[in-house]
Amino acid sequence: MTKIIGRTSWAIVGGNIALDQSGPEPDFTSRDSLSMLNLGAEDAQVEITIFYVDREPVGPYKLALAARRVREVRFNDLIDPEAIPLCTHYAALVEANVPIVVLFSRVDTRQAENARTASMAFPGE
Repeated sequence: MTKIIGRTSWAIVGGNIALDQSGPEPDFTSRDSLSMLNLGAEDAQVEITIFYVDREPVGPYKLALAARRVREVRFNDLIDPEAIPLCTHYAALVEANVPIVVLFSRVDTRQAENARTASMAFPGE
């Protein structure tokens, strides 16, 4: 029997892409990212909805995640249906048609001593 690992919905809070950076792009671009893992035998169709403090949600941003693969996506690169504004608090709902695992990370390059943090997204039922 194959064990199912992951969930079909994940919530992320605390998003905020910094504007400033301490070096050249793309290596020193401040960014928020999703790392997604699909351990299943079926490709995942992923949709992301972005929530803001003072306006209606935006989405879905549609992504594919191949079976038995990992994919990292920068929130900075999500531009359709619209780009996520810099220096703006946001949250995200990640939904997939098959169970996946989601990790949220941030790279802050505003200072020469760059910082990277990561945390698991909150799994839904």
